[in-house]
Amino acid sequence: MSVFKKPTYIISMVILCSLFFIFGFVSWVNAILIPYFKIACELTHTQAYFVAFAFYIAYFVMAIPASKLLNRFGFKKGMLIGLAMMSLGTLIFVPAAYTRTYGIFLFGLFCIGTGLAILQTAANPYVTIIGPIESAAKRISIVGLCNKFAGIISPLIFAAVILQASDGEMFQQLKDGVIMGAERELVLDELIQRVMVPYAFLSALLLIFGFLIRYSPLPEINTREQNKSADASSNERSSIFQYPYLILGVLAIFFHVGAQVISIDTIINYAGTMGIELTAAKVFPSYTMSCTLVGYFIGIVLIPKILSQKRALQIATSLGLILSIGVIYISGNIELFSHKTDISIWFLVLMGMPNALIYAGIWPLAIRNLGKFTNLGSSLLVMALCGNAFLPVIYGSFADSYGERLSYWVLVPCFLYLIFYAFKGHKIEHWKKSPAL
Repeated sequence: MSVFKKPTYIISMVILCSLFFIFGFVSWVNAILIPYFKIACELTHTQAYFVAFAFYIAYFVMAIPASKLLNRFGFKKGMLIGLAMMSLGTLIFVPAAYTRTYGIFLFGLFCIGTGLAILQTAANPYVTIIGPIESAAKRISIVGLCNKFAGIISPLIFAAVILQASDGEMFQQLKDGVIMGAERELVLDELIQRVMVPYAFLSALLLIFGFLIRYSPLPEINTREQNKSADASSNERSSIFQYPYLILGVLAIFFHVGAQVISIDTIINYAGTMGIELTAAKVFPSYTMSCTLVGYFIGIVLIPKILSQKRALQIATSLGLILSIGVIYISGNIELFSHKTDISIWFLVLMGMPNALIYAGIWPLAIRNLGKFTNLGSSLLVMALCGNAFLPVIYGSFADSYGERLSYWVLVPCFLYLIFYAFKGHKIEHWKKSPAL
C-alpha cells in the first residue's frame, strides 16, 4: 500500500522528477567540462579527471552530516540548503574562470557536490518510501529517466554555449604548439572565461528552485514511522554494520557509479584517440545517455510485472561485463551516425542500457527492512557515490601510462563484483550465515 495518498503521491513524484532532472543536468555536464578543462587549463588525463573527483568526493564527506542536517531541519529545509550550496558552487566558477585557476574550479565543484549529497540523501528515501517496496525499482527508473534526459541535453547545451565552429582548428593548433607565448595565454583565458555567464545563470536558477521546493506542498516524511513494520527485526541489531546486504550494497553502488561515470565522462577523450575533435565528439555522452533512457523505459515496462527487480539486476550486471570486455578486445572500423570510429566506442555507448537498471536494482535491495537505521543506511549508500570520484582518477592515471583503451580494464572487476551482489550478496542477512545459491 502506498504511504502517501494519490494526489500527494503525484505531486511528490513531480517534484522528485524535477530534482533528479537537476541532479542529472549539473552532474553530467562534467562529461564536457573534463575535456574542455583539459584543453583550457592544459591538464594531463589524471589532472582532468579530478573534475569528477572534486565533484563526487563530497558525497563521501557529506553524506552522514547531511543525514544529521535533515534530521535537524527536516527534508524540505534540507533541500533548500542543498540547492543553496549548489548555487554557491556554480557561482564560484565566475572568479575561477576570470583567473583561470583550476584549484578554484575544483573547490566550486566540491561545493556543488556537497549540495547534491544533501539533496540525494533527502530525495532517495522519498522515492523508496512513497509507494510499495515491490515497485521501488520502477519509481527509481522514472526519476532516473528525468536524470538521464538531463544528462543527454546538458553536454549538448553547454557545448552549444561555449564551443564555436572554428574551435576545432584552434584546439589542434594549441595541441601542436602552433600558438605559443602571450598569444597562447590570451587564447586560453578567452576559452575558460566562456563558462562564466552560463554558470552565473545556473547559480540563480538553482537558488530560485530551492525556495520553490521549500514552500511546495511536498510533505515531510518520518522514515522511522514509515518503517515500523521493520523495527522488530532492527531492534535485534545494535549497529548498521549488522546488515550485510546493506554493507555489500554500499560497495555495489561504489563500483556501479564509478563504472558508469567512466563510461560517460571518458568517452569524449576516447573518441579523440580516433581523430574525432571535441566539437564533434561532444555528442557521444548524449548517445550513452540515450541508451540509458532506453534501459529505464525497459525497466518501467518490465519491472515488476514481467521481470523481478532482482532478475533485472542479474541480467544488467552480466551484460555490463560483456560490454566491458567488448570495449577492450573487439576492434573494427564502422561508420554510424556520420562518425567513422572503431566499433569499441559503441560498446561504451551501449553500456548506458544496463547501467540504467543496476542502480535501480541495488538501492531497494540494500535499503530494505532497516527500520530505525533507514536514514543512516541511505547516507551510507549516498556516500558510496564517491566511487564516481576515485575510479575515474584511477582510469586517468592508467590512461596516462597505458593509453585510454587498455585502461577500460578498470571496468571488469567492477562488474564482476556487481554480478556477485546481484546473484548472492543481496541475500546475505547475517555475516555468519549465507544462503546457498
